[in-house]
Amino acid sequence: MFVYKVLTQAMWAEAQRLGEFAGAPVDLRDGFIHLSAADQVEETVRLHFGGQTDLVLLRVGAEAIAEGLKWELSRGGKLFPHLFGTLPLAAIESVVELPLGEDGCHRFPAGWADHAGV
Repeated sequence: MFVYKVLTQAMWAEAQRLGEFAGAPVDLRDGFIHLSAADQVEETVRLHFGGQTDLVLLRVGAEAIAEGLKWELSRGGKLFPHLFGTLPLAAIESVVELPLGEDGCHRFPAGWADHAGV
């Protein structure tokens, strides 16, 4: 099973430099790293990252972060994955860019969720 994190390319570069991701400003404010399940990612991007350029989508192995991963009620009464702790780079299975299309919507690459358990 995989969970997903959306970052700017600058945040991703900083995580690579540090060897882990400690969180975006919203994560640091809330005390956990906001993640999404495969069936939640596109709506998360639409609601929270609309119009932003330079985004990447991290596919994270849930087993690799199981110790700090909790599923909690969030948007629309659905359970969302939250990581309490830092995200180690070793847990990241893949990184894909999310370019902005001419219509202002992000473009997910074909097959991005093929191994997501959906």
